[in-house]
Amino acid sequence: MSTTNDILVTTGLSIGYKTKTSVTVIAESLNLNLQAGKLVTLIGANGIGKSTLLRTITGIQAPLKGAVLLNNKKVTAYQPTELAQNLSIVLTEKLPPSNLTVFELVALGRQPYTNWIGTLSDEDIAKVDTALELTQITALANKRHYEISDGQLQKVLVARALAQDTPLIILDEPTTHLDLLHKVALFKLLRKLTHETGKCILFSTHDIDLAIQLSDEMIIMTPEHITQDQPCNHIANGLFDTLFKDENIFFDKEKGKFIIR
Repeated sequence: MSTTNDILVTTGLSIGYKTKTSVTVIAESLNLNLQAGKLVTLIGANGIGKSTLLRTITGIQAPLKGAVLLNNKKVTAYQPTELAQNLSIVLTEKLPPSNLTVFELVALGRQPYTNWIGTLSDEDIAKVDTALELTQITALANKRHYEISDGQLQKVLVARALAQDTPLIILDEPTTHLDLLHKVALFKLLRKLTHETGKCILFSTHDIDLAIQLSDEMIIMTPEHITQDQPCNHIANGLFDTLFKDENIFFDKEKGKFIIR
């Protein structure tokens, strides 16, 4: 059910692929809602369709049926600059070679607002400074992006999305290649940002145990269905028991985590 806190809503959404001769449906009849101030994780087995769902709700890929509404407007109806003022995306791909400093990289988030020559206004600079402070990387501002660690770079990319100042931030597996310490730090940072800024952050992850502990809500994809709810309700409903078809992996409800037999 839609509420005034909803930033993105899907109605009767079907996702998948079309070719000239066939249609491949990955999931259908999806009614999801992403609300302000919430950290939402997207989980599921490899190849289940998480990236397809993210591409569809961000407007990169057209839905097979239904609609994706971003601030009550179809995501496919936005002009590129307008969409970039309402939605920011953080991908896991490597950055292209450059000599950009951390400040300059974060400042790229202001491109939807700058004039045609890309000059930063005082307001733009203030937004960048605030993003650096929120992610606690102000001390890195003058370093080249190739001089910092993977964990620091993930914070920089989150800061760039914050500088873009959109109500919704979507990240595709931001904890990939990070060690446990940095995974926990990034999870906690994203949770802190949603609660302090009122933005909604959705990200896909394979770190299910961390997601259970730190998410406000989880969207779980299985071959049978896609379900959105609070982690405690997913546990009570036994949904984690159906996530992996492997007798050597089971979910312990009392401990709230997966156990290897």
